[in-house]
Amino acid sequence: MALLILGLFLGINAGVDVPAKAAVKVDHQTTPALTVGKLRKVNDHAVHYVKMPKTYAHGHLHSPNQIRWAKGAKMNFKTTYLLPYPGYKNQAWGNPQSLTTDGRYFYVIYCPTNWRNHGRVVRYDARKLNQLGVTPLEVQMAYTQTNERELAIRRAIKVGPAFTTGHGQSLAYDWKHKRLYMWIDKESAPRVPMNQFGYIAQISGRSLTPIHKIRFKLKSGHVSKPGGHVLTFDRYGNAFFWTKPTVHTALIYKGTISRKKVHFRMTNQLLTRNPGTRLQSMAYNPHNQRLYLVADDSVASFPAKSLVGKGHLKNRQFKWTQFASKREFEGLTFTKNGTPYLLTNHHPELFSGDRNWW
Repeated sequence: MALLILGLFLGINAGVDVPAKAAVKVDHQTTPALTVGKLRKVNDHAVHYVKMPKTYAHGHLHSPNQIRWAKGAKMNFKTTYLLPYPGYKNQAWGNPQSLTTDGRYFYVIYCPTNWRNHGRVVRYDARKLNQLGVTPLEVQMAYTQTNERELAIRRAIKVGPAFTTGHGQSLAYDWKHKRLYMWIDKESAPRVPMNQFGYIAQISGRSLTPIHKIRFKLKSGHVSKPGGHVLTFDRYGNAFFWTKPTVHTALIYKGTISRKKVHFRMTNQLLTRNPGTRLQSMAYNPHNQRLYLVADDSVASFPAKSLVGKGHLKNRQFKWTQFASKREFEGLTFTKNGTPYLLTNHHPELFSGDRNWW
């Protein structure tokens, strides 16, 4: 009875929303998964730290929105989809945490705050939705009626079952190996890890659930980290995440992820400025081969190739953009042609950018 009550509380009734499934195999890596070296400071003064707003703004609930450029490298966003609300079978599709694309599908992780380290992946078939010529509002209202048009839209949306996601900010597509990965970064409180192990899961693009996990320690000498919170891949299969060792600085990690082994190195460059209060996302643009560090209303980028070896980043290589939305930025991803897509919270929606060379 207690388990049934818990399931109802989480909105993950085992008989409806979460079909029974076998436990996912977890490989335990015994070798350290981290390499560190001597750091040099990079004075990236082109980047400006932006404080998160005291209160996040909500977009228009039932009409498209815009996120406009304020300072720095120009980019504007407009609504592509107002995301479904409520979701399938009246599920709580609030608090989206990450976004990625493989070129055809957009994958969004939803982690309702009262689910405590649980969430689900929902897959949007952009090709089918474009063929249908959907409006942003039609996507939002897809589960409110049962007419033929809405049923066609629903067939372009696949709903995954709930599983242990942790914070859920890190779903990423490996362009080279054509796989989805994410950190399983369970927290006892916001930004407080439950243990000192790192867990990375491979996510099936079909079942939208983990199919393999690996446990490891990001440890090298006196340096130890429980894991990352964001993740992205370049087109060569290299994995990246970033952290904030202090309020204003940033460190970038570069590595590889395979079925049996994870390894990252702390790249040898400490950025003296990060884009803002909340570390929200990381992205890679296959079109211009730049990496993006995302905070609320603030995005910094630099060439991925400047992390090779000991690194040779210079201030002139950085771009930075400030927006004027006061929205909570949850995810950034790019298609192969460089079009950026942005995920926001508080009336969740997916935006597309107005240029591909950002």
